[in-house]
Formats: sequence, structure tokens, C-alpha cells
Amino acid sequence: MRPSTGFAAVKLLEGAGCRVTVPDSQTCCGQPAYNAGDQKDAQGIARMTIQALEGFDYVVAPSGSCAGMIKIHYPKLFADEPAMAERAETVAACTWELTAFLADVMHYRPVGVRFEKQVTYHDSCSGLRELGVKQQPRTLLADVRELVLSEADCAEVCCGFGGLFCVKYQDISVAMVDKKIDDILSTGANTVVGGDLGCLMNIAGRARRRGAPVDVWHVAEVLAGMTGEAGPIGGDADD
Repeated sequence: MRPSTGFAAVKLLEGAGCRVTVPDSQTCCGQPAYNAGDQKDAQGIARMTIQALEGFDYVVAPSGSCAGMIKIHYPKLFADEPAMAERAETVAACTWELTAFLADVMHYRPVGVRFEKQVTYHDSCSGLRELGVKQQPRTLLADVRELVLSEADCAEVCCGFGGLFCVKYQDISVAMVDKKIDDILSTGANTVVGGDLGCLMNIAGRARRRGAPVDVWHVAEVLAGMTGEAGPIGGDADD
């Protein structure tokens, strides 16, 4: 959906001194099936993903929800299969959300990156509540020159995306994202940044339909200095 996010993640990881491999056999982590209660297909996808990711020192995802699925939910999927559960636990133990990995493991700080915007940060539910990702992206953004971070009162409140939630409960979802956009606008920021593309697409889509003057970027694109590579999420380049 947003290739520039992946390229930005690779640039950041290589800049931190990592050797990055993207296995050709990997697919979706299986979270949509898991959230829909489709245990059988979720297990099948998880098996393929575990096989693709085994053997690496770290597994890093520019998404709290994907990292949370592998780290928290994969072992639960195989609770009745001890051998597979052990493999899932091994992969889970080395899995990180991107900003947490950069800040906590690699102690990376962006150098020479500029983003002349007033920004507010949206904390995605999976990253925040499952993985404890809160301060790490803010620490990294603090080293981006000319970036002014204005915290929103409801930075930790769900945007209403929630995967299938926004499809099953559309009216509730729209009301939630409207509150989120109002909160963003109240900060005076013209840009919102976050670490989960699902949330960011939801916010960007609703802001565009409302005509709200808010640009939306993945935090990896900002930290890597790649906001010039593609337009904001939900902009003309994503059509």
C-alpha cells in the first residue's frame, strides 16, 4: 500500500549499521484472518511467516500491529503444538517494532535530517498497548531539525481503524476518527505522524474527505528524510 515506508525502514536500518534482508517468501502476517476468527488460515500464514523469518538475528517491522501479531499472538496460535509454539516463541523473542528497535537496540539517532513542520504524533493501539512503544519515536523525532512536536490531548486514543472494526462498525469508526482529526487540528499542527499505516490511512482518508488541512506521514519516512520521495499518505500520489 505504501512502498516508500518500506524503503524508508530499510534506509534507517542500514544507517544504523544493520544488514537487511527481505525474504521473498514472506506475506501478510495473518492478522486480518486472526482478527476475523479464522484460526485455520491464520495458523497457515503464521507457519509460512515463521519459516521465512527463522534464523535472523532480528525481525523488524515498521508497524506496531504486524510486530505485535508476531510477538504476542503467534505463540498463542500454536498453544496446542509444542514444537511449533517453540519456533513461534523464538521468532517472537527477536521481533521489534521499527522505532523501538532503532532507539532501544541500536541506539540510533538521525543525523542531518530536516522536516520543517509542526507535527503531532498518533500512538497506534497495537504499538502502544501491546509493545509499549511510546517514547521511542519521540526520542528519534527530537533529532530532526526544524521539526516542532505538539502533543495532542488524545494522542493515545484509538483512531477508529481497528482493522475489520472500521468495516463492521462504520458509523462508530467515523465518529472516532472525526474526534481524532479534531484533536489533531486543536494542536495547531499541520502534520500528523505515526508508526502504523492502517491508522495513518484511516486518518488521511477521513481528513481528505473533510477537507481538513492535515498532511499524514509514516514516522519512518520523516526520520529517513524521504518525505520528498512520495506525497503525504492519502495524497494524489497514493490515488
